[in-house]
Amino acid sequence: MEKQIVEIDMADVGHGNQAWIGALEAGKVLYFPNFGQHGFAPQKEELALFREDIRDPKTRNISLSASGDLKGVVGDDATKALMAGMIGRFRAEAEGLLANLVPRYGEHLRRGATSFRPAVVQNRAQSWRADDRRMHVDAFPSRPNYGERLLRVFTNVNLEGEPRVWRVGEPFEDVARRFLPKVKPYSAWQAKVLNALHVTKSLRSEYDHIMLQLHDAMKSDLDYQKNAPQVTFNFPPGCAWVCFSDQTSHAVMAGQYMMEHTLQLSPMHQYDKDASPLAILTRMQGHALV
Repeated sequence: MEKQIVEIDMADVGHGNQAWIGALEAGKVLYFPNFGQHGFAPQKEELALFREDIRDPKTRNISLSASGDLKGVVGDDATKALMAGMIGRFRAEAEGLLANLVPRYGEHLRRGATSFRPAVVQNRAQSWRADDRRMHVDAFPSRPNYGERLLRVFTNVNLEGEPRVWRVGEPFEDVARRFLPKVKPYSAWQAKVLNALHVTKSLRSEYDHIMLQLHDAMKSDLDYQKNAPQVTFNFPPGCAWVCFSDQTSHAVMAGQYMMEHTLQLSPMHQYDKDASPLAILTRMQGHALV
């Protein structure tokens, strides 16, 4: 299971190392222990932002949208400008890392939100479906994505030396093989009803239905959470890690102060098109899913 996490020195990041690309597209986590020395680190004036009550309690995270809209900050205009600047700098460093790591993705990447997460993970009170301390692959009930990938760059910016603790589970195909027999059949008419009622923002495809069912089946199975193949890893402050969160089985167990940047990518623009969850589930189901 240790092979699910691949350590890479920032000084060695070139232009498209095939072994690292293959590991990423297989659902492994790429870990950069010295990211802060070569990339992003909070500046002196930004240290005042590192307090839990800077987040609006009505929001889960503080986020900067792709268009530059900042949400979730409690404070005056100067505080908000400082926060937007810090998140924007991290976004630029994250995208610079990806430009060297997976250059072929390039213009095909679609920028999503970038977040600053000041909350203590251990203190969250959530339903079992929303509890990210349970191993899962990312899937969203209201936002069908038709197989589009979720590529995410994370960095631990804790100022007190606390790690961001993750559990990383078995490969996606093993997850699918284990839980597909429990997936309820897809219903096109039900998808249309959900869309008509605005429960979903677009029509839920069979792919999105399966991914959501896998997400829920993983989280609801307490024996699986305890006994499934997995490794616990402490991501220290100053490091970064990258994964496809729709493919990497993961759980966030502990930590405070993290930043995360999300980008979306059509599986048609992967180096290995057959490695995506859409391709894997299509093979296993034996028919087109979108």
